[in-house]
Amino acid sequence: MAVVIEDDDDIREVVHAVLEASGLEVYAAGNGIDGVDAVRRHNPDVITLDLGLPDIDGIEVTRRVREFSDAYIIMLTARAREVDTLQGLSVGADDFVTKPFRPRELLARVETLLRRPRGSKLLSGSAGSTTAELPPAQALNSPTAPTTVISGAEPSGLEHNGLFLDVATRTTRVDNEEVQLTRTEFDLLQALMEAGRVVRSTTGLARWLHAREYENGGYVSESEERAIQVHIANLRRKLGDSAQSPRWVETVRGVGYRLAAKTSEN
Repeated sequence: MAVVIEDDDDIREVVHAVLEASGLEVYAAGNGIDGVDAVRRHNPDVITLDLGLPDIDGIEVTRRVREFSDAYIIMLTARAREVDTLQGLSVGADDFVTKPFRPRELLARVETLLRRPRGSKLLSGSAGSTTAELPPAQALNSPTAPTTVISGAEPSGLEHNGLFLDVATRTTRVDNEEVQLTRTEFDLLQALMEAGRVVRSTTGLARWLHAREYENGGYVSESEERAIQVHIANLRRKLGDSAQSPRWVETVRGVGYRLAAKTSEN
């Protein structure tokens, strides 16, 4: 199910038709207040959201929606409003598409979010690589990888320095206190925890989020890289982590991110 929040009649009709043709049940709203209400009533899997709404803007809509919904949010924004786009990501949006856009581009982004793998499907790369292109098994077999927590016959989660990620229930706890993450934040954290001390490049994470994990030479825009940086900043803020003295997410300057070293206390 999808909710389209867009004040332009023509764009709203196009987005509605594209999503409906893909098999989704679609509800539409022409302003922010009605859009928030539609999300509350219909509990969609994905929301397309225009930033320039006539009553409350897309930033405020995202804030309100994130109080009760973890639906994927794709912002539709003019290229000249990149600052607004980054602000939208900072308050909980998952992705963005710049206007003007082709309907197939929007549909591809929606389909990517809805089928995004819950395990971290890392980029294929050359043997011996120390960056994100290593497959998950190589990272998880490393002595510096996070502890795999076993429940019954199958692993149910990952633990590192007091941070516990339950993959089955998609819940996160820090020192036994639950932390609310968006779906994208959870997926990025899982990718980093599965990789252990193996570095995940910023471009690799961007490709992975957009299902371009096998396109090693595929173009990743500066905006997409900045979006990853914003998601990581949000993740750190919610976990109470520090970029200067990381407990969980360590920046490898000029490359990307990896899991911080195991502390002696944990």
